[in-house]
Amino acid sequence: MIDREQAKQHIRELLEYIGEDPDRDGLRETPERILRMFDEMFRGYDPAQKPAITTFRNGADGIVYDNMVVDTGSFYSVCEHHFRTFFGDYWFAYIPNRRGKILGLSKIARVVDYCSARAQVQERLVHDVVQMLSEALDDEYPPLGMALMMRGRHMCKESRGVRKEGAMVSTYLTGIFRTDAQTRNEFLSYTRNVL
Repeated sequence: MIDREQAKQHIRELLEYIGEDPDRDGLRETPERILRMFDEMFRGYDPAQKPAITTFRNGADGIVYDNMVVDTGSFYSVCEHHFRTFFGDYWFAYIPNRRGKILGLSKIARVVDYCSARAQVQERLVHDVVQMLSEALDDEYPPLGMALMMRGRHMCKESRGVRKEGAMVSTYLTGIFRTDAQTRNEFLSYTRNVL
């Protein structure tokens, strides 16, 4: 494994490779800035930054909830093939087991952010998010199902190569979302106005 000084040297060499002078005023501090950016953008590799996922026993507060819970938000990640950003919106849903656990709502977004902070493909990202949330709810009474849809714009497609605008949609469905068309269609109805 290389240390921070070696990494800065490699960035300087890349700047030289593209025809730049890494010692000119505007670039002198760029290697360190890039490393600080990498620390932030790729925090998903650091187990110490993995979010704690708060769960609550369903019904502990006197309310038993067994209907669909849907959370939406945005995500930013980096394509592992060209190291260009991809970003967009997500829709996550689950149906808690009446005797199981429920998620703290902000934890869904934190898991999306953590899993997004790695070099990857969108298909892996939807799987990783659902897997981490499933593990948090792993219980004698797991949720009836989980669903995640991500709609992402990929700069590796838009700013290089074919240079075409467009979005990629990927889903990961478990349990009743996979086996029951009515449940799946209810979830998908929340996303239809933006696809």
